[in-house]
Amino acid sequence: MTLLERIKILAKSRGYSLSTLNDKAGLGKNTIYSWKHKDPSVENLQKVAEVLHVSTDYLLGITDSQTESKKSVDLNDDTNYYTFEGRHVSKEDMDLFKRLMRGK
Repeated sequence: MTLLERIKILAKSRGYSLSTLNDKAGLGKNTIYSWKHKDPSVENLQKVAEVLHVSTDYLLGITDSQTESKKSVDLNDDTNYYTFEGRHVSKEDMDLFKRLMRGK
């Protein structure tokens, strides 16, 4: 199944025409239709995924799961490297977070 076919099916299941989906995602006129012949930008694909409430991996056919998989990590495992919004979480901030989670 192509990207455009997958988007058409999802849009229809959500009650959207491709034109309506295009507008809801804030894309230029007929942008989604153009994906029949060219690849979308990452930003535009993400916008469509957000409107349809699915992952970009699902739209691209990389996964059959419509949502992103969530990872579980042990905050006590010091071998992990934590980030938030692209920035490293310092040891002090992690200690504060752990105290807050413990209610102390």
